[in-house]
Amino acid sequence: MSNQPVTLMVARRVASGRYGDFSQWLDEGRELAADFTGYLGSGVLAPPPGDDEYQIIFRFQNAETLERWEHSASRRAWLERGAGLFDEPEEHRAVGMDSWFSVPGPRTSPRWKQAIAIWLAFFPVSLMFQLLFGDALAGLPTVPRVLASTLMLTPVMVFIFIPLSTRLLAPWLQAESARLPRLRMKRSG
Repeated sequence: MSNQPVTLMVARRVASGRYGDFSQWLDEGRELAADFTGYLGSGVLAPPPGDDEYQIIFRFQNAETLERWEHSASRRAWLERGAGLFDEPEEHRAVGMDSWFSVPGPRTSPRWKQAIAIWLAFFPVSLMFQLLFGDALAGLPTVPRVLASTLMLTPVMVFIFIPLSTRLLAPWLQAESARLPRLRMKRSG
């Protein structure tokens, strides 16, 4: 088995009028997952206005620790308690960063588009971090200052803002690049 972190992404459409119950149930599931060895974190992306599909992300140290959680009796009981709160979920398992940009089928987004999506997530968050904490960290030497900022920013970027950026930019990321027609020159003579 791979030793790379594994992310389980689940899309769930909330049953009409059950948002409060769903939210409470979801928090219970995240707390449950946190008790398992290998748990790295989780996040929830609320739907845009007019939609009812939540994106739930669970990240584990590797495939083995994710499978242990997925097949646990406590998770099964939690899922049973959630019956009626949502429609059938769609699940997607991903390993590594390319999974943020994968689309159904054989192709993934070009690297340049991936870089733009990450930058669009990273720039405003880094700017806000500097505005809020820059002065407090300014007196630290370079290595501790960079260590503190990366320790705080990396989980926020990985679990919230990069998935959000790729979700919002999905139509652009998944669009096939328009190819320019090749001009053929005729040789005279």
